[in-house]
Amino acid sequence: AVDGNLSVVHQDNVQFDSELPEFGTQGGVHIHADSLTVTSPVLMWVKQHGSVYWRKGTNQVLRDLQPGKTLHELLKGGFAVSDSPVWMDSSTTEQCQYLETAVGGAQRVADITGSRAYERFTGNQIAKIYKAQPEKYEDTERISLVSSFAASLFLGSYAAIDYSDGSGMNLMDIFSKQWADSCLEATAPHLEERLGAPVHSSAVLGLLSPYHVTRYGFPEDCKVVAFTGDNPGSLAGMRLQEGDIAVSLGTSDTVFLWIKEPRPTVEGHIFCNPVDRSSYMALICYKNGSLTRERIRNKCAGGSWEVFSSVLRTTPTGNNGNIGIYFDAMEITPSAVGVHRFDKENTKVAGFSAQGEIRALVEGQFLAKRVHAEKLGYKIMLATGGASSNKDILQVLSDVFYAPVYTIDVANSACLGCGYRALFSNAGPGELRYWVCRLLFQPSTNTPALNHQLILVFGLNHNSGFSWCYCRARTKDCACSSSPGPELKNAAIGTLMEIHVQSDSCCYSI
Repeated sequence: AVDGNLSVVHQDNVQFDSELPEFGTQGGVHIHADSLTVTSPVLMWVKQHGSVYWRKGTNQVLRDLQPGKTLHELLKGGFAVSDSPVWMDSSTTEQCQYLETAVGGAQRVADITGSRAYERFTGNQIAKIYKAQPEKYEDTERISLVSSFAASLFLGSYAAIDYSDGSGMNLMDIFSKQWADSCLEATAPHLEERLGAPVHSSAVLGLLSPYHVTRYGFPEDCKVVAFTGDNPGSLAGMRLQEGDIAVSLGTSDTVFLWIKEPRPTVEGHIFCNPVDRSSYMALICYKNGSLTRERIRNKCAGGSWEVFSSVLRTTPTGNNGNIGIYFDAMEITPSAVGVHRFDKENTKVAGFSAQGEIRALVEGQFLAKRVHAEKLGYKIMLATGGASSNKDILQVLSDVFYAPVYTIDVANSACLGCGYRALFSNAGPGELRYWVCRLLFQPSTNTPALNHQLILVFGLNHNSGFSWCYCRARTKDCACSSSPGPELKNAAIGTLMEIHVQSDSCCYSI
């Protein structure tokens, strides 16, 4: 949660496996016997790239929620599909092939929807449910993404899917920003009425449900802004500009950047931009992210991130020529599975030492990202996600890309971005501006070294100019001007909303 000054005032999270053990998940999901089908209980959800199938009549249930009962109690019978597919699901190859054939090929699907047909995308999962469980599809009144599902709980009625998250469905025309008829027809009958019309990511959907006002004390005039996915949220939270590239290190790893002129291909994705209606975001997703890092941590570092990090600090860059490819689950880009290790002679080997395994994993993951990032082009690299709080992992990222890597001081940029979007959506044009300085890593020379810790500074504008601040860490003094610029002419001490000072640095406007 952020306040009117864009300062983070609260953070929280739920660990599905440990805090909600009654759902019996591992890593928040149920992996089925075929190792391809991956689902998750709807009543437990806060994840992205999943779909929710509301049973007929549930919209009225949402409107009539009783404040004396929990949502879990009230919505127990509200879903036609109780265990729904999530982004890790790889069981819809047949549906993907059908979609591409029906529409005119993989490139044609990408030209319309921003991506070729992907197994984890919602349209193909809907097609599988329609074919395998037609009675459940028939019983479905509305289909939500998990983002619009969560918004529906706050709104007290079915919430619209936003353009950005809707771009990851293989169903929406990313240029007209409407559902694509050819894709709908190849997926399931009467699908458009079950999806509802999509909206821009900054759309105000309505007022908060009376359920939350009465039960939790929210103000009656609290508004609900369209919810979006984790990657679009991160783009907003990291304040990307055109030419910046971000690496998100989470359950899945992603590389994404802000672009103006989309050119869809059969590799990677183009999404609608959640901040600027005329822009887009390019994205490449890697399924084997933090869960794979955690497996190697458990195997080679006794479950300790401290030991894992120590190994990265003390082993040589380049790992003496040893390299590994670690695809525990069927990877997205490229489509492959398995663990493959090679020594400096390019000979396949059965294993490395524990120390070599850790570095091979991290370097191998980042080398794969560099291959694709270089095709996209970039000026500045930023890191986010849970693993971005690990300085030793970020040092390897900087070394592999041979480029400086920046972070912000809030690892969960997706939630932060959604807080920003909510504030911006309720502010008039030009009312709010902000600045940020970022944590900087430089490529190693002889030893890994953290270069600078930069300062987080916010500026506020109510249609009357805005402040620009230069902060010197050692003396903790800041001078601010009414117009942006490094000269700071006629500078005067200004009002700083928040500042964390750790070393000499300066800030620039975003």
